[in-house]
Amino acid sequence: MALITYVTRVQFGFGELRTLKGELELARIARPMIVTDRGVRDLGLVEQVTEILGGAPPAVFDRTPGNPNEAAVREAAAVFADAQADGIVAIGGGSALDLAKAVAVVAAHPGPLKTFAVIEGGAERITARTYPTIAVPTTSGTGSEVGRGAILILDDGRKVGLLSPHLIPRAAIVDPELTMTLPPGLTAATGMDAVSHCIETYLAPSFNPPADGIALEGLRRAWSSIRTATERPDDRGARADMAIAATMGAMAFQKGLGCVHSLSHALGGIDPRLHHGTLNAVFMPAVLRFNRDAPSVREERKLERLAQAMGLAPGETVEAAVAAMTGALGLPTTLSGLGVTRDLFDRVVAGALADHSHRTNPREASAADYRAMLDESF
Repeated sequence: MALITYVTRVQFGFGELRTLKGELELARIARPMIVTDRGVRDLGLVEQVTEILGGAPPAVFDRTPGNPNEAAVREAAAVFADAQADGIVAIGGGSALDLAKAVAVVAAHPGPLKTFAVIEGGAERITARTYPTIAVPTTSGTGSEVGRGAILILDDGRKVGLLSPHLIPRAAIVDPELTMTLPPGLTAATGMDAVSHCIETYLAPSFNPPADGIALEGLRRAWSSIRTATERPDDRGARADMAIAATMGAMAFQKGLGCVHSLSHALGGIDPRLHHGTLNAVFMPAVLRFNRDAPSVREERKLERLAQAMGLAPGETVEAAVAAMTGALGLPTTLSGLGVTRDLFDRVVAGALADHSHRTNPREASAADYRAMLDESF
């Protein structure tokens, strides 16, 4: 077992869910509300947590949608207020964790959710009054358990990011045991999300050598284990690698992401049925080819270092390897394979240009560049 302190506390290992009560005490949360979804509740995890905590059963919000939205935030915040809760335990995938962060903000600050979005200048409006959260991920993808951001869909249809150090959970309990029942399709899609975080944050141009090192090691673990975790779900070693790789990807992406995520956020806001991790996998090859000409990527031989971490054969490109892995995992490799139509492209381009991840890509992308990436991914 390991206690890692980087950005926040991380309790990592099989069976570490048992540390939850102690982490709540450290965070000074006496009346937690649980935020989760019905699928997680059906697995019995809410009851398991309630037993660990002892005492009166906590309030529970279990209606997190597949892509968290403003309506769900309002509903959960009302439950939080009625329970007079003073903190949140978020259990589930990135959707539940991001919803919990948004509730922690709006329960402590006046104003609608959009006023806290980065693109609305809302980062400075998120203060230390934000309620504390403890994050317990049940998937290995988003890394939201250690992230300072939350991605949500507003009432007006925009998929936006909340970003603040006050959103970082007080502790993350990363227990690979909780991912063992994840079906192969979700293992693959969430796993490619983790891969995309490690790759894209490593390519981001901001100076952060510790984050770069974490990203490369996270990529090495994810790339070597994602297929095993998908094909042999009960492989504990592969599940542990994917769990820590997801956490590491999010530790690293404090330095920024890029066009993969600006495109995925934009398209995911238009069609919330599309899985974020799958979209990232589809967009990665085209974005990687676009970024090959970025000075920081070329001069620092970043793609070569990514290839080395992935264990690629001489001459094999990162973009080709990503496309091949996506197909091998049984995920769609094109937008058309996802049912996306070209008539959405203008809206996707507009959304990508406005997204916060657009600003940290290693090479500035124009509307024409985004259009070309969409065409290439189609």
